[in-house]
Amino acid sequence: MSPTSSPPTSLAHADFAPGFRGTVLRGGDAGFDAARVVFNGRTADTPPALIAGCVDEDDVTAALRYASARDLPVAVRGGGHGADGHAMPAGALVLDLSGMREITVDPRTRTVGAQAGAVLGELDAATQEYGLVVPSGTVTTTGIAGLTLGGGIGHLMRRFGATVDNLLACEMITVDGRKVRADEMENPDLFWALRGGGGNFGVVTAFEYRAHALGPGVVSGQIVFPGEQAAAVLSKLHAFMADAPRELGLGTTLTVAPPLPGMPEEVHGKPVLILIPCHTGPRGEAEEIIGRLTALGTPVLDTVGPTTWLKTNSMLDAVVPYGRRTTVRGGYLATLGEAVVNTLVERLAAVPNAPGTMSTINVWSLGGAISEDVGEDATAFSRKGASWLWECAPVWTERVHDASFDEWAEATRSALSPYTLPNAYTNLTQDMGEAWRRGVFGSAAKYRRLAEVKAVWDPRNLLRHNKNITPAAGE
Repeated sequence: MSPTSSPPTSLAHADFAPGFRGTVLRGGDAGFDAARVVFNGRTADTPPALIAGCVDEDDVTAALRYASARDLPVAVRGGGHGADGHAMPAGALVLDLSGMREITVDPRTRTVGAQAGAVLGELDAATQEYGLVVPSGTVTTTGIAGLTLGGGIGHLMRRFGATVDNLLACEMITVDGRKVRADEMENPDLFWALRGGGGNFGVVTAFEYRAHALGPGVVSGQIVFPGEQAAAVLSKLHAFMADAPRELGLGTTLTVAPPLPGMPEEVHGKPVLILIPCHTGPRGEAEEIIGRLTALGTPVLDTVGPTTWLKTNSMLDAVVPYGRRTTVRGGYLATLGEAVVNTLVERLAAVPNAPGTMSTINVWSLGGAISEDVGEDATAFSRKGASWLWECAPVWTERVHDASFDEWAEATRSALSPYTLPNAYTNLTQDMGEAWRRGVFGSAAKYRRLAEVKAVWDPRNLLRHNKNITPAAGE
């Protein structure tokens, strides 16, 4: 038996859900270890008790009625990309929705329906057949469910807003096994909470989105500056993006340059700053503004040029493979001032050196539609006061390095805390405790409203394997 294999636990939930038609896996069963692989490989250390692979809504209903009757907490796996590893907690009863992946596109109304097991690459491929796109994340293997329920940011957020700003409805199974719909007219309080409050309220089995005309052609790529230019380039970005058109999305990455094809040999193993622009407007405008962005320093590599949306939204896949060990911290910034920039550069210099690692500090530009078009209180997802989002995301392979990377990530959070806002994008950071959760949605009033919605739909807190909101009755 391999070190990460699970011992047989054939009696776990031996009476599980009569009538359940999907695959039921316990430790020792063929396929169990493969089924529990998620993005955060640290879950391999502590297997769940049972994985129920649902084939449809009826399976979800049967599983939740089973859990509700026995007062059992339930974990939910969509794409399995959550940084916390909440999709596969130790000893848990896991509902695996990854087999539910149907996507439908109506090009006439520009609406898209997607089941909760679909991933972003599938959503992009389906919508691009009609020259459409749903604003989402930046890695094709990310599940649409977790991304949407947490808010949803990516290359298109400055132009079209967050994913939740383009969400029209959800189909949800309640913890006691009822099927409900949530939209602006039906269960509006629930719909408000689902747009940023995560998987706290029920198991969403399908989403309906508003799509936008885009593609296939965009302008994108990577501009790589040597580490000694990082502070100077970063210090110019706040003013640059304040005047940039909504059609320009911008991510930045501070990392140690890997020996990838095309990366100049002189920077291998050395700190670099990578700008990741994506321009979705007219080609002539793209050339002008990307030219000015490149001129902020003297790059050692510039791959920006005409490409497709599908290639653009998959270019970061290689640096975030499933099954590696990770820890993530993140938060919002009001500006990229000198103190913030110096802290970012200093923290990269302090990253642990270990084989098989890819440690990044990512900074995304907000503004435009995500900041200006939707009121702070219109959804649970908060964006108040945020111009930038930072994310510290080391990835490594060996368990022996856990402590050093945990310490580095936590020290990075601590160093940036004087400049980090109390609200945050919950998907790009691990849970930092109850006090943090009460501030992450932007105000005490919003948290109270979420707690009240939680008390209506999950009063016993059976859905607690998440960034958990305490039901109001338990406060």
